[in-house]
Amino acid sequence: MVTEVFKTERDSYDILNKAARLLNDGALVAIPTETVYGLGANALNKDACLNIFKAKGRPSDNPLIVHIAEPSDAEKIAFTNHLYYLLADKFMPGPLTVILPKKAVIPSEVTAGLDSVAIRCPVHPVANALIKMAGIPIAAPSANSSGKPSPTTAQHVYDDMNGKIPLILDGGECDVGVESTVIKITDNEIVLLRPGAVTVNMLLEVCPNVSIAGAVKEELKSGETPLSPGMKYKHYAPTADLYLIDDKYINFIEFVKEKQKTESCAVMCYDEEIELLENKNLLPVGNRGDIKKQTKKLFILLREADKLGVDTVYAHLPSDEGESLAIYNRMIRACAHRVLGGINGKG
Repeated sequence: MVTEVFKTERDSYDILNKAARLLNDGALVAIPTETVYGLGANALNKDACLNIFKAKGRPSDNPLIVHIAEPSDAEKIAFTNHLYYLLADKFMPGPLTVILPKKAVIPSEVTAGLDSVAIRCPVHPVANALIKMAGIPIAAPSANSSGKPSPTTAQHVYDDMNGKIPLILDGGECDVGVESTVIKITDNEIVLLRPGAVTVNMLLEVCPNVSIAGAVKEELKSGETPLSPGMKYKHYAPTADLYLIDDKYINFIEFVKEKQKTESCAVMCYDEEIELLENKNLLPVGNRGDIKKQTKKLFILLREADKLGVDTVYAHLPSDEGESLAIYNRMIRACAHRVLGGINGKG
């Protein structure tokens, strides 16, 4: 299969029309969103959605997120409630995914057999325009090989999906850099299943009852069904072994400088640490306090680590509070919970 890549904007009618036709014909299309690039298929077409799993090498027990053009479109595929619309008024379109009881129109293959469906309304102009033009909800997990860092540029998608899908829409670099926040709601409670740009504190502005699922910070328990994408044990991982250093217990600079002498390693460091380390295979993440930049660069740098051909990557253990929770969640899965230092660390 030849994979075509087209640069596109919201008003690129011919290109979007081609993508819409492909989706309605059951083909897969890679789509830019504000979070990461998605691998889209007609969410009402079981066979098309099964091809997502095939193209990604994705386990069938990992549910897909369904993208809609307007918050009210959720009525066609799920049972909504008052809290959903309160959230929609504040965060949609945007990087928030809400899990609701599904209607029969959504195939069970999309939801991994669950009786609920994850729904998101993207704000990215290309994604939103395409959904409207196609006239269908679009199931779209991240457009990468399963387990690898999610793609935030069209080139990342091409690296993983060349020859597997017919079309990649190049809408430039994604603004957020990690996947959407995923929550499950009832009439009066929110459970955070995957952190993202919409934080716990932001959710608390809408609902006073917000809890964090244990699998956000810890390993998914053996036999536990993932309710959201990204809850699997190892995810977002580079080819090299990634280790996180808890610098409350280990001096990051001293530890890494010793490793640089003896190992084939890369170092994800803060910008202000560059001059303190050997200038070899450094992957600067931004200033220590610039969480938005660190988030946007995270998957880019994990992919850069693969290009360096190193055996090991060392990085700071991020904070698991506030805006940093999204980075913590991705990094702890990317390293398969390999943390050096601390009570549970190996250092």
